Amino acid sequence: MIVRERTPADETDVTAFLAANGSLRAARLGELLTPLSHPALVAIDGALAGVLTYILDGAACEILTLHAAARWRGTGTALVNAVLARARQAGRRRLWLITTNDNVDALRFYQRRGFHLSKLHAGAVITSRRTLKPEIPEIGDHGIPLRDELELSLAL
Repeated sequence: MIVRERTPADETDVTAFLAANGSLRAARLGELLTPLSHPALVAIDGALAGVLTYILDGAACEILTLHAAARWRGTGTALVNAVLARARQAGRRRLWLITTNDNVDALRFYQRRGFHLSKLHAGAVITSRRTLKPEIPEIGDHGIPLRDELELSLAL
């Protein structure tokens, strides 16, 4: 598997990949963002295996979206390791992300890679659904009501 920065030649595939994963728009912390407007890493394993979009801001780097075509094959880990290296190279002191309260798979994934739960944004998903992104479902993974944003971070 090769992990590299997205190039203009990747745009069609990356756009389709993010669309298939419901990530052409990302609501978090009261903002609606367009992941395609931000830097991205792609994982190639014969074909597009995963995409991670990120934001370098001040002393931090935020993972905005992370999706793998297939789970349990190391794609997510490879993408997180690559963005971690870029954040360190850029002199950032913290890598962080937002996930939702229903995303127990993400909570497991990130905590196993050293991330810590750092903040609870209670009711943030409810607000985003009402004001920014009405397509956010009321019920999320595992039948869990989708209500809160959880912030995870890793000191660099």
